[in-house]
Amino acid sequence: MDLIKIAEQAFPSGKAAEFPEFKAGDTVTVTYRIKEGDKERLQNFRGVVIQISGMDEFTRTFTVRKVSSGIGVERIFPFQSPFIDKIEVNKYGKVRRARIFYLRDLTGKKARIKEKVYTAEK
Repeated sequence: MDLIKIAEQAFPSGKAAEFPEFKAGDTVTVTYRIKEGDKERLQNFRGVVIQISGMDEFTRTFTVRKVSSGIGVERIFPFQSPFIDKIEVNKYGKVRRARIFYLRDLTGKKARIKEKVYTAEK
């Protein structure tokens, strides 16, 4: 066996392996650890994933967009960030594109993404 494969099995890389699978169009809640002075607190950021970028696992990031008080807010999270406590997938969206930047121009009901429905196979 290759030495690199042995090392990868012995030391899994970061927390990215613990996160669930998601893609553009999915609604996720990212629990992020924030330091304020000498205190730490957890903050939830819930929104739609509009893109996942970066090929290497160390440079891979995802962008989450939400509308707060009528203003669109986007935040970029690196997968390997030690400040990400957990990621929950709330809804799986049905989109045809990998980068859904067209949501930036839409408001109201047009900005909704259809939910992907999984059916049990017989």
